[in-house]
Amino acid sequence: MLTATPPSSASKIRRTNSGDGDGGGSGSIILGKYQLNHLLGRGSFAKVYHARCLNDGTDVAIKVMNKNTTVDASLEQIIIREVSAMHRLNHHPNIIKLHEVMATKTKIYLVMELAPGGDLSSKLSRCGKFSYSTARFYFHQLVSALHFCHQNGVAHRDIKPQNILLDKEGQLKVSDFGLAALSEQFSNSLLQTACGTPAYAAPEVVYRKGYDGAKADAWSCGVILFSFLAGKLPFDDSSLTKLHLAKHRREFQFPDCVQKPARSIISRLLDPNPNTRLSIEELMELPWFKKSAKKGEESNQKQFSQGIFEIKDCKKEGRMNAFDIISMSAGLDLSGLFKARLNKKEMRFTTTAQVGSIEEKVMKKGKEEGYRVERTKGGGIGLVKGRVALLVEIWEVAVELWLVEIKVVNGGVEFDESHWEVLKVGLKDIVVSWYDDGS
Repeated sequence: MLTATPPSSASKIRRTNSGDGDGGGSGSIILGKYQLNHLLGRGSFAKVYHARCLNDGTDVAIKVMNKNTTVDASLEQIIIREVSAMHRLNHHPNIIKLHEVMATKTKIYLVMELAPGGDLSSKLSRCGKFSYSTARFYFHQLVSALHFCHQNGVAHRDIKPQNILLDKEGQLKVSDFGLAALSEQFSNSLLQTACGTPAYAAPEVVYRKGYDGAKADAWSCGVILFSFLAGKLPFDDSSLTKLHLAKHRREFQFPDCVQKPARSIISRLLDPNPNTRLSIEELMELPWFKKSAKKGEESNQKQFSQGIFEIKDCKKEGRMNAFDIISMSAGLDLSGLFKARLNKKEMRFTTTAQVGSIEEKVMKKGKEEGYRVERTKGGGIGLVKGRVALLVEIWEVAVELWLVEIKVVNGGVEFDESHWEVLKVGLKDIVVSWYDDGS
């Protein structure tokens, strides 16, 4: 019988000891897996390095955080939020992917997708402002990424050009989810914490009242689009009091180069009243938005449809050894840093049924509940209904014992506890034991 708690994350989380090497800086070997190269950037509690995987030569970015830092007392919650958010959002082409989380006694490493094109702040500084077509191309990708975030219960809350990166193909990548809010943190769907960068933050964020994280992100989109087209910020004052007053009074002026359709959208996004502010969903239905960069749009849709069911290193019917099970265990908490549970995005069960019977049962139940059944590239089973997408994979954990993993890879907000219960009832005939994130 399987005694280890089954996997709790698609990202690989590994416990290590100090003997593996802490990686002090450029040139260091991290846990025998990655070599740090040059420094890409630094923040108050972390440094980000360009690194190379020693196994296959892949270039990655590694965020290195010191557990002993005293700069920010809320470091633990920031890390938990960032990892939890990125875990949910790992399947969108315009969001930086989290490959792996590792730790030693003194440091935590987030191994992420590398975006060698730099950030949009640097590009905007070089260009002064973007052409209309370029601005709309980037803006379309940003809105698409944020819509995906909101659909999966994540509000970014710190959207600014410095957190928007470019990959080698020039495609946009939203990064830095350290200030992100997850749906289970909301109080009556409203957030309470003041955060973000003042010039880009919505006016309601600074008050100690509840606010809608998605509407706050929409405001930031308005600031971003204005800066793309005008080459400057709509609200810019060293005095925070004057800055917030200007936001409430809507004291900003468009330069002549900003066209009328864009002016209308920006004005509606920069509405100080979140109740009447243009939402991301409403924005996506506007003709101006739908005309955005058709080539880039088609490319993104193709990437998304191909990637939604692809989870790195997972293969149907792959044999898991003891280390694989332990390293993916919900009880593995990176020396106490990851105590918070993710919202239920996946469940697993063990079974002694044959693989063919398992697949037949899963597909039959999926069709009964109105899901479209697909075969993924890795051999798993995809269940799709509306915006909800489930990925079902089967692992051999011992002779005649299988672990079946069901993950919500899209539409996590719509797929709630009641949907899990329907699946559990429908599959009970082949189940030995169920496991979930709270087990």
